[in-house]
Amino acid sequence: MWPFNRKGASGFSGSSTAEQVTNGIDATALTAIITGASSGIGAETTRVLALRGVHVIMAVRNKVAANDIKEAILKEIPSAKIDVMELDLSSLESVKKFASEFKSSDLPLNILINNAGVMACPFTLSKDNIELQFATNHLGHFLLTNLLLDTMKKTARESKNEGRIVNVSSGAHQFAYSEGIRFDKINDKSSYSNWRAYGQSKLANILHANELARQLKDDGENIIANSLHPGAIVTNLYRYTSIIDGIINVVGKLVMKNVQQGAATTCYVALHTQVKGIGGEYFVDSNIAKTSSQGRNTDLAKKLWDFSMDLIKDK
Repeated sequence: MWPFNRKGASGFSGSSTAEQVTNGIDATALTAIITGASSGIGAETTRVLALRGVHVIMAVRNKVAANDIKEAILKEIPSAKIDVMELDLSSLESVKKFASEFKSSDLPLNILINNAGVMACPFTLSKDNIELQFATNHLGHFLLTNLLLDTMKKTARESKNEGRIVNVSSGAHQFAYSEGIRFDKINDKSSYSNWRAYGQSKLANILHANELARQLKDDGENIIANSLHPGAIVTNLYRYTSIIDGIINVVGKLVMKNVQQGAATTCYVALHTQVKGIGGEYFVDSNIAKTSSQGRNTDLAKKLWDFSMDLIKDK
């Protein structure tokens, strides 16, 4: 049983489930893209958003697994509207292909949930020769968001519904490098630390949301962007850390959230009316929380934005 059940200002806590934080919400007019939707909290987020009437596009690497999830949801919720599209966030070419195919569908886009990620993996370069965790967790989502932003702006204007961009970060952002992000060392294998590189990529998720929220507000767009920490959850993200994986299998149920609780903050930030008009915030347990000093560093956020723009322009 999840022990940390003190309710915050929202009325929810770490023990609240995704169904509980979205209870009573009718989202039948909305369309959402969820990356990494074929397992873990991504799959549960898909199920709960579909339960609330959202047309969900599952953006995934493994279409077979995603179709299995889709079929399971349809058995539970026959009215669910779910599509599956292929997306490999570690490949900028794949991101561009996905965005092009989605825009060709002429579907609206109200909600973008940047959920997918890899954690603490050995040093590996992506197809674009960028360190895999930075490439997958941040840069792929950065490009995806940029490519879909015009569609979200158009949808928000025509539907009069607020658009929402949700970056799923992690508490591990606090373990990033002392300077926050080592831009000149991202591909340096000799100085690589898998956990610090993971923390760096998760810090990037927060900074990306913050800078994007600032720009959207300055432009007067009816779109908000936020980041969140879903909590410590038993998922397959731990596959690269065998010792931790073993500990989690033994004690995880006692000290960690289950998937239903883990998806709660994502669903809350994506759908709840309490979040309306709130951008550039960091959420934990379905409540606004304080991130690290680096996570609040506006200069670092702008530097990351420029660095990321240069990377995607070069590819």
